[in-house]
Amino acid sequence: MTGPQPHHDGSPLYVAQQEPTPGETVDVLVRVPAGADVREVHVRTTADGEPRFREATVDRVDGDEVWWRAEVETRNPVSNYRFLLSGRHGPRWLTAAGVVDHDVPDHGDFKLVTYAAPPAWARDAVIYQIFPDRFARSAAADGRPLPDWAIPCDWDTPVVGRGPETPHQFYGGDLDGITERLDHLDRLGVNTVYLTPVFPARSNHRYDATSFDRVDPLLGGDTALARLGDAVRARGWRLLGDITSNHTGDGHDWFTAASLDVRAPERGLYYFDEVGDCDDSGSAGPGPRREPSYESWNGVASLPKLNWGSAELRRRFATDDDAPLRRWLRPPHGLDGWRVDVANMTGRRGVDAYTHEVAALLRAVVAGERPDALLMAEHGHDHTGDLDRDGWHGTMNYVGFTDPVWSWLRHGDDPVPNFLGIPGGVPRRDAGTVLATMNAYRSLISWRSYVHSWQLLGSHDSARIRSVVGDAARQEVAAGLLATMPGTPMIFAGDEWGLTGLNGESSRTPMPWHRPQDSDAGTFAAYRALIALRHAEPALRHGGLRWLHHDPDTLVFLREAPTGVVLVLARRTSGGPVRLGGLPPAENVYGGAPPLRPGPDGVLTLPGDGPTFQVWRLP
Repeated sequence: MTGPQPHHDGSPLYVAQQEPTPGETVDVLVRVPAGADVREVHVRTTADGEPRFREATVDRVDGDEVWWRAEVETRNPVSNYRFLLSGRHGPRWLTAAGVVDHDVPDHGDFKLVTYAAPPAWARDAVIYQIFPDRFARSAAADGRPLPDWAIPCDWDTPVVGRGPETPHQFYGGDLDGITERLDHLDRLGVNTVYLTPVFPARSNHRYDATSFDRVDPLLGGDTALARLGDAVRARGWRLLGDITSNHTGDGHDWFTAASLDVRAPERGLYYFDEVGDCDDSGSAGPGPRREPSYESWNGVASLPKLNWGSAELRRRFATDDDAPLRRWLRPPHGLDGWRVDVANMTGRRGVDAYTHEVAALLRAVVAGERPDALLMAEHGHDHTGDLDRDGWHGTMNYVGFTDPVWSWLRHGDDPVPNFLGIPGGVPRRDAGTVLATMNAYRSLISWRSYVHSWQLLGSHDSARIRSVVGDAARQEVAAGLLATMPGTPMIFAGDEWGLTGLNGESSRTPMPWHRPQDSDAGTFAAYRALIALRHAEPALRHGGLRWLHHDPDTLVFLREAPTGVVLVLARRTSGGPVRLGGLPPAENVYGGAPPLRPGPDGVLTLPGDGPTFQVWRLP
């Protein structure tokens, strides 16, 4: 693929109304380059499930491009549309997956969504993920007694990546430690802090909560979260929490009550396999007491699964005035939203299928408490069926961004484990395959859901990007894609220093504040400059995405907005130069390459060295 193709996406350059209301008629535009075999354009909609065609008209001719205009009525909450491009050689479809010359199913159509839009601030966010136990330790941490599950570790103790000690290594990072290190985040340029769980638990990761009603005293308690919230807000930033809607810990107050008495109201909050009649004490009889059997996350007994068929669970978790989903969004803590753990499994168990119902409930409760709050879902695989349903605002886009970037930039011949559980580890793939993967997932959701999802190079659940790609040069290419592609960038604390780890547990490395020799200053400088570029260029936050070229080692694309256009080149190794026609001169704004000037034939020649990441600003 080289050069521009007929194009449409959901960005403001192509869709006039970004927050349509039900029944509204929205103007949509198609851009057709000179020389394309397009004589007529029709838009096809499927209002109320019935296909209808409407002829588009030429809106304007801009240089050597023709812009066609059509109308789409937002008849349904999610309104599908696609374009029929007719020319000398027959019709073709333009869908969210691109131009095809054969009939394709409707699920890849463009989509207009009339549900309430995600909070406006999320489009400009750069997320910084913190695993509290490993980020920073305040002086107050030294005086706190440790629970019996904890294995105390010095800040320099090596992390055990796999084994019985893994969830119990305790380094003592706390919330006041984070507050004391916010200047580091400020230098980096992020503006949103996301904390993995802060509730009491029996592990260092705290996804096995024993309560949702208080902050773990080991982190400094409720008042420490309030201090952190005040410090974050004082900088004009946002603070996000992490909550488990799929399960609790087996030490949770609810589960303890449910286990001790089959008549307890908490019993219905979980999935128990009942073991017989019970006496007044709640024990099974006759005969000796048997341990209750219950559903848990992936068979892990310490993580009993919540039953969202229970009205009592919905009340306690979400709808009560003091339910945890609500209360932590209020002062003095004032979280700006939630990342929802294991959202993909929430409400799903056998014949039970409450996921979409629960997502809509949680969103309604969050929006009712704080209209500007964010609700982000964790999905480790295909998320496309769970978005655009008035539930999650977006997802952690592992399959549509993380995994393809890894497979394009991974280093060497040594196996790199795939945290998604795919046998054989991370494969090695060329750019064409990577682009196909990205487009496949992007095309099945609305532009709105795509740009409000988190793009990430790794997290506390995966290998570190440095370990995947092997060196600073390729990590810069990965970070460049993170900063310049649509979606919300999310950075796992320590990636900006080039920290390493080959699985989710070993990547939870304590930040080497006192060991500057263990932090890569060059990688930090690259992240800082790329984040600054994203803040400075509106097209990188609000623009569309138009792919211009790919070869096995190269990706080239445009980010376009009414306020400006940038051209991006990502290369994993050196190769032949890329020649592009139909573009004006451009000035380099990242990477240090020369400005681009058309040759006598009107063609721009992009440099062929690599690995490299370059960005130019077009007039």
